[in-house]
Amino acid sequence: MTSPDILGFPEPTLEANGALWTAREIAQQPDMLQATNALVATMADQLRAFVGPLIDDPSARVVLTGAGTSAYIGQCLAPLLDRQLAARVDAVPTTDIVCAPRLYLDPTQRLLLVSFGRSGNSPESLAAVELAESLVDEVHHLVVTCNPTGALARVPVARSMTLLLPEQTHDTSFAMTSSFSCMMYATLAALVPASVRGGRVDAIAAATAQVIDTALPLLHTLAEARHDRVVYLGSGLLQGLAREATLKLGELTNGAVVTCYDSPLGFRHGPKTFVTDSTLVVVFVSNDPHTRRYDHDLIDELRRDGCAARVIEISAQPRDAAAADTLAVRGLQDAHDVELLWPYVAAAQIYAFLHSLARGVTPDNPNPAGIVNRVVQGVQLYALDA
Repeated sequence: MTSPDILGFPEPTLEANGALWTAREIAQQPDMLQATNALVATMADQLRAFVGPLIDDPSARVVLTGAGTSAYIGQCLAPLLDRQLAARVDAVPTTDIVCAPRLYLDPTQRLLLVSFGRSGNSPESLAAVELAESLVDEVHHLVVTCNPTGALARVPVARSMTLLLPEQTHDTSFAMTSSFSCMMYATLAALVPASVRGGRVDAIAAATAQVIDTALPLLHTLAEARHDRVVYLGSGLLQGLAREATLKLGELTNGAVVTCYDSPLGFRHGPKTFVTDSTLVVVFVSNDPHTRRYDHDLIDELRRDGCAARVIEISAQPRDAAAADTLAVRGLQDAHDVELLWPYVAAAQIYAFLHSLARGVTPDNPNPAGIVNRVVQGVQLYALDA
């Protein structure tokens, strides 16, 4: 029996090109989002009992933390959570906490430290937990991880809870894909009740599947063009996603593509000089009607300028006049921007994957020289001075 294609490729072709794991992990995201939702639902009462006293306390603080892709989970969610929870919510990478802990940790403010880790073995992850324990009078830890044997999942502190995601989300590939999307969904589901966020996992998963199934022709065309510069832009929550998209492209092409991210409004203030006639600009378009005006203004301006090789809009409310340069996301035209995170990131992941292949890079291990690694290496941790 012939295996079904994954992202448009037969499995033997993917395996021969060192791309099978990355393709599988991108393609599995709709199913893994459903599995993650079901898992969190079984833990709803336990999660509520653990996080409720902190997220309902206006004097408390929630810090979403991780390194690299894991840090960008927090950057995507923090602006929304800060509006919806009584507690103050910030996204602070572990890499910032570890190097300047007294700048980011308030000893007197009750803290819920939400730590993300695919493997849970990054040295900064445990160091951030230990620093919070030593510096903050009352700290609670919610660990969101994909690896049951990782150090973060077994963190030796009293006031902690681990949210362990389905086994398949522990991505084998170098780049985080389904681990990113599922840790992000699990955190939203854990901290915001379904009655508030709408419980729309079916619509999110369906839209993500639609992108995976229908966007390949456009993304193939873009990848084969092998643009040497790529800009990702997004407003509000989508700016954090733009940052993750640039990292994914840089990782999977082994640094062959120069990347830049910003908000559409911020891009005019200097970063626009990054654009050349070999630059691809991709804009994650907001569903908020006020925000979307600014997104469209910048898109239309760039097209009038004629400086970029191509300007692509990824949108749940596509414009007929721009159809040829639009990746349309169906079924979420009335959704809040937070629901767009998953189908939008799937498009960015697939483009990075295809661009990697177009350049002859092996996506599952794009840096065989080992200068960068799946779990970061070479970090020297230092004791905090008294």
